[in-house]
Amino acid sequence: MRKITSVLLLTLLCMLLSGCWSKKELNEIAIVVALGIDQKGDEFEVTVQIVNPGEISSKQPTSGRSPVSTYSATGSTVFEAIRKVTLLAPRKSYFSHLQIVVLGSELTESGIKPVLDLLTRDHEFRNDFTIIAANETTAKNIISVLTPVEKIPANKIAYSLKISEKAWGSTVTVTMSDIITLLHGEENSLVLSTLELIGNKQAGMSRENVDQIVAPAALKYSGLAVIKQGKKVGQLTDEESTGYNFLTDNITSSIMQITCPNGGNLATEITHTKTTVKGKIDKDIPKIHVSVDVQQNVGEVHCVIDLTTEQAIMHINEETSVVIKQKMEKTLYALQKKYQADAVHFNKILHQQEARKWKNIKDQWATIFPDVEVVIDVVVHTRNSGTTQNSTFFLTKE
Repeated sequence: MRKITSVLLLTLLCMLLSGCWSKKELNEIAIVVALGIDQKGDEFEVTVQIVNPGEISSKQPTSGRSPVSTYSATGSTVFEAIRKVTLLAPRKSYFSHLQIVVLGSELTESGIKPVLDLLTRDHEFRNDFTIIAANETTAKNIISVLTPVEKIPANKIAYSLKISEKAWGSTVTVTMSDIITLLHGEENSLVLSTLELIGNKQAGMSRENVDQIVAPAALKYSGLAVIKQGKKVGQLTDEESTGYNFLTDNITSSIMQITCPNGGNLATEITHTKTTVKGKIDKDIPKIHVSVDVQQNVGEVHCVIDLTTEQAIMHINEETSVVIKQKMEKTLYALQKKYQADAVHFNKILHQQEARKWKNIKDQWATIFPDVEVVIDVVVHTRNSGTTQNSTFFLTKE
């Protein structure tokens, strides 16, 4: 009897322990894929982009409704504002599938640290979502735009960021995990990719934006926001943003425009880069040396040039080297002289490579960084001129 009682007791306990006590049914939650946070005076306004499952399902015919809905609420804290969304939304917001967080322009200028606490503290938020800054607009406007091709606007924002980073080189993917690392260490500066809303804002929030061949409104990436001690202090141009990615070894591919020896121009495609940064401290004076090795192909020719000659290839290599170096120098001028923000993290390089000497200058780094000497060397190798050597449209001169 004792054995039978023990077995029955164990069976009963297993039945009580089975199942998920914290389970959430799909029809009870609203899946949030994008979150916008704006500063409104002394309060915060949050906007959530919620998926409408019935409109994105491939097994069900569409009803013509929007694939996503947005809801906004205001509170003295981000947490309060999120909870107030329940006054409008039919279901409780669920953030475990969050892909994008957009910070409004007014918020980034006043300081982003207060809004980051909830994103790192709440267990529902993972730390792999991407953070983006709105450029001269609100996060609410960005989140509320419907996008063609991609039914879910958050997917469009995420995909465009990845594609532009790999194919053009002027954007940077920054996750919540990256920000936690940067803002909690000695590196108190960073950059965020910025989105701007171009075209008709009102039309962008309606079905009109996806029903026309040319969308009345569009979301466009426009350089990098420079964040120093949690606040936006400036904006890098598209050219400076490309230079930033060369400095930080974040170029996968890009296009360079160079001039030909006898006039005209040609375009090259960067296919591979490797950036090496070395730091040295001599008598408490730091110096940085940046070496960039570049491989490229000739992409398009609008001039008279004989690509079969070594002289022509040398010219292309040298001109590309000059163009890349100029972009990097413009970036450094902006970061050192205009914004005085070490967003390229030279302090980390010096700390790693000159640990003992770094201790003597780390407390003065904020005042030292603007005057640090940076030497840049760019070596370019042209590997391929395409399927044709010389252009049939620009015949080589005799």
